Amino acid sequence: MSKHDSSLSKDQFNLLKQFKKQISNPHPRVESPAPVVKTPEQEHEEDLDLFRKQMQGIKKIDSSNIAKLEKASKKKPDAQTLAKRAAATGPMQTDQAELSDTQAMLNPVASQATLSYRIATLQHKVFEDLKAGNLRWFEAVDLHGCTVEEARVAVLQIIQMAKDENQNVIKIVHGKGPEAILKTYVNGWLRQHRDVLAFVSAPEKQGGTGAVLVLLKRAEKNPKFKQ
Repeated sequence: MSKHDSSLSKDQFNLLKQFKKQISNPHPRVESPAPVVKTPEQEHEEDLDLFRKQMQGIKKIDSSNIAKLEKASKKKPDAQTLAKRAAATGPMQTDQAELSDTQAMLNPVASQATLSYRIATLQHKVFEDLKAGNLRWFEAVDLHGCTVEEARVAVLQIIQMAKDENQNVIKIVHGKGPEAILKTYVNGWLRQHRDVLAFVSAPEKQGGTGAVLVLLKRAEKNPKFKQ
């Protein structure tokens, strides 16, 4: 088709010419850019930058006037301190007469011997729980370094302390020296005390044959614990 074709006007001919040009020379395809892959370090750095921007203008709270709360640890009674206090102010009021040393002198125990005592009416399961260390003891007293008289006072007072708090399990650490003197006396004293239901050498991890766990009667008549 020529531009001299009489069937087309000049404008139509120019429009047809542009159309042919577009068909023969199409526009190049525009491809979308590939996504940017970031390393974990770059992502972490971007997160830090964002956090810093968010924290701008925020001031740290002054903690200089905040009191530190520390849980007070419960101090275990010291046998010699108990004995000295008893000598100065008199022993705690107890219902128990003085403990005799006769049984201790007649029945010495060996250093590694396992102590065991229970009243006839005590349930077998309760005694087995005491032997296994399953009954949580209220307080413990260590008799190491005590004289016999200091140890006697300490034993009486630790029993009375438990009764005053309506607790029924205590621990007495008597040691197991070559002659087992304090161990022998503790064995004799506890068998005489009317509030003692049972005692047994502690499990190995709680002192073994160097300590006894003692089960006491509940202080049912204590006015502090009336139901």
